[in-house]
Amino acid sequence: MASVTIPASTVEHLPLTLSGSESQKTADISTLELKDNEKTSLLLRTFRCLIADLCEQFKGGHPGSAMGMAAIGVALWKYVMRYSPENPNFFNRDRFVLSNGHCCLWQYSFMHLVGYKNMTIDQLKSYHSKRTDSLCPGHPEIEHEGIEVTTGPLGQGIANAVGLAMATKHLAATYNKPGFELVNNKTWCMIGDACLQEGVGLEAISLAGHFRLNNLIVVYDNNQITCDGSVDLTNTEDVNAKMVACGWKVIDVLDGNHDVEGIVSALVEARASTDRPVFINIRTVIGIGSKVAGDAKAHGAAFGPEDVANIKKNSGFDAQQFFHIPQEVYDYFASVRGQGRQFEAEWDQVVSAYSKEYPELAAEFACRVRGDFPKDWADIIPKKEDFPTTPTPSRKSAGLVCNPLAAKLNNFMVGTADLSPSVNMAWNGKVDFQNPDLRPSCGISGEYTGRYIHWGVREHAMASISNGLAAFNKGTILPVTSSFFMFYIYAAPGVRMGALQRLQSIHIATHDSIGTGEDGPTHQPIELAALYRAMPNLQYIRPCDSEETAGAFIAALSARETPTIISLSRQNLQQYPQHSSREGVLKGAYVLIEEQDADVTLIGVGAEMVFAVEARNVLKQQGVKARVVSFPCHRLFEKQNLEYKAQVLQYRAGIPRVAIEAYAAMGWERYADAGYSMSTDRFGHSLPGAEAYEYFGFNPTKIATEVQSFVAEWKQRGPEAFRGEFRDLNKTHPSH
Repeated sequence: MASVTIPASTVEHLPLTLSGSESQKTADISTLELKDNEKTSLLLRTFRCLIADLCEQFKGGHPGSAMGMAAIGVALWKYVMRYSPENPNFFNRDRFVLSNGHCCLWQYSFMHLVGYKNMTIDQLKSYHSKRTDSLCPGHPEIEHEGIEVTTGPLGQGIANAVGLAMATKHLAATYNKPGFELVNNKTWCMIGDACLQEGVGLEAISLAGHFRLNNLIVVYDNNQITCDGSVDLTNTEDVNAKMVACGWKVIDVLDGNHDVEGIVSALVEARASTDRPVFINIRTVIGIGSKVAGDAKAHGAAFGPEDVANIKKNSGFDAQQFFHIPQEVYDYFASVRGQGRQFEAEWDQVVSAYSKEYPELAAEFACRVRGDFPKDWADIIPKKEDFPTTPTPSRKSAGLVCNPLAAKLNNFMVGTADLSPSVNMAWNGKVDFQNPDLRPSCGISGEYTGRYIHWGVREHAMASISNGLAAFNKGTILPVTSSFFMFYIYAAPGVRMGALQRLQSIHIATHDSIGTGEDGPTHQPIELAALYRAMPNLQYIRPCDSEETAGAFIAALSARETPTIISLSRQNLQQYPQHSSREGVLKGAYVLIEEQDADVTLIGVGAEMVFAVEARNVLKQQGVKARVVSFPCHRLFEKQNLEYKAQVLQYRAGIPRVAIEAYAAMGWERYADAGYSMSTDRFGHSLPGAEAYEYFGFNPTKIATEVQSFVAEWKQRGPEAFRGEFRDLNKTHPSH
């Protein structure tokens, strides 16, 4: 093997046992333990047999890629990655993301070998078992010690990794000073062939190259196999050329099966990159050593007892000995724990010295490390009397609330998918997150210290990369994304993964109704609210005016383990300063206008509140008494006690409840007896906003007429006659 000289600037950051004079800052890799080919062979053989046993135990799992990636794991976990197994949350650790999450046994097994205390051999054996206390789920999950993000849906992990790398860049630019590198970690991301085919992965790769994230290294397990067969069944592009075109440095490793030394050399070179993210293309064989090696059959199924026995025999092990790890293998990785303690001690010394030199910045940094927001953040939000009383789009209301928060809270990183003029998220004095060497022809430049992100037209990556920003250290960065609500269907997988991982983020979804107008049904999201109201651990909040928008932001900032979508209008909305309440929003629903001895409760939501209030006025002239409830958030309402919910919705009054919203009615049957909503068999229509509402029957007089008829029938037949029936009162359903 060739001797490799490590650049001087890199040596001091590597967890390598160096030989020779430390002052020379060079090391010949071939003088390390790596030179012991017999020991390296034992490691690889042991690891591959362990993977085969673990999958065979319960006749399932994904052994192929995990076995093929064995040499990569030795190089990464033993020699190059900086982390502390005894303190998985060490702040300045390198972040590692397994984007090809089905290979989780690979990560779990190396975590066991290097000494993560919870990842015992007993836990490894729980993979694919019935155990509810398993720390080895079928894909990595953020809740478990040493796992940075939950991966599984392919492409999500590499997008998360871009977010983690952006977080490092931002924090380093903000807090590092000459001689004090508080934040200098790298982000490593393992991917397979499939992550390079997913659209979200390509969006993230493009953006990482544009931002020149030289602290991001993607390691490609190039085994040329997917579930259906060989990669060239569907993909024949030049991957390296594509990565270069996207602004990445490419390094090739031809023998990823055995050449640990060559892989270490590539990782060291990648770590030293100063100007670009790095893509390491490592050729491996899926299921190496099995009878289905190099075949799609090695991907997602156990090999069978006969093949597993042969794998062990051919590796020089006893076929009847299971889950065997020689002590020599454990000894090989024992030094990693000491290196981790050293990394922590060195960082603590830097932080201590920094605190003396820069006490104010150090205090702010400590607050960010703890994940704290300033205690007075709620005071930054404008008071009700400071909001306009004339009709105002709630997207503008969101700007009135979010802009001062973003200006004063360094935790905020706000961005948009190419819609800055429309979403009102840019505040005076904002600095863009951007590579400082780039000078876009439009004249907008920035720095890594910037907290306003231009995501480009990449909604899926925007949401998924934001999960990485939020996961870097919970609370250190609060990502705020923004786009038209309709385009959050592109972002939905990322939003869902954020909710699943309990990552706090705020998604500003504007143009949220048929009131969007002339852009037509492609931009009129009548069905998305049902999706997001059904999504676990997500707050979907649809405020009706500026005061409720303030309440939506308070709810979003208070939900430290829950993402929030704030759903906002393009069109002007009537303001209700005498009725609306930010405190009411925090309870999900509240009485906007009470009426004694009411005949009906009208539930108004968001942009359609005006129809509930005006229909109430028409009903009053017709002798029907209506009370109005504002219902911005189902999830928050469900958290209230039964007495409060009964008081708001008048469960015991025996009067009907009608929900008025220009969306599909799904979900309202839980709270209402009838709905005045959009038809379930068609989309919107291309008309100016006011005319679109009229076209679909959203007219106060029409609504009042249908409600009056329903109330009369209710009184005549009695409430029991309507049990189990949810009535659609909107008879204006234009055909296509």
